[in-house]
Amino acid sequence: MLKRFRKGAEAPPPRSSAPARRLAVATLLVEIARADFEVDPSERSSILRMLAAAYGLDPEPAGELLARAERTVEESVSLYEFTSRLNEELSPEEKADTVEMLWRVAFADGRLDKYEEHLIRKAADLLHVPHRRFIRAKLKAERDLPPPAAPASR
Repeated sequence: MLKRFRKGAEAPPPRSSAPARRLAVATLLVEIARADFEVDPSERSSILRMLAAAYGLDPEPAGELLARAERTVEESVSLYEFTSRLNEELSPEEKADTVEMLWRVAFADGRLDKYEEHLIRKAADLLHVPHRRFIRAKLKAERDLPPPAAPASR
């Protein structure tokens, strides 16, 4: 009986389905977009593009995932329910990539709000992303921003 108990204790934790992981990531992205109390259309379109690219989704399934994430955010009480799932299922590199996606959402509207930055820092801590990788993700997302539009001349 003790052998059976030990065998069960050594077994890897059960992994959830890919859709649940996708929803957890999408929900974190929506949380960042909402952190400054307004979701800019550029943030929403950035989330759609990233979900489609990250998961190989066509526009319609990416939109459905985003809509589901938006509904999930309304019912959630903390980031922990999403980060705990991702902690169990993502590699350290995938967690860092997720943090980079969060930065991309925050920068999508052309400005970084203090509430967005705070929430990304909190998510990165909950995902156990080292500070060095957290900063590297921020700098990469910032570097990849499109150049600001030139002011219109009169």
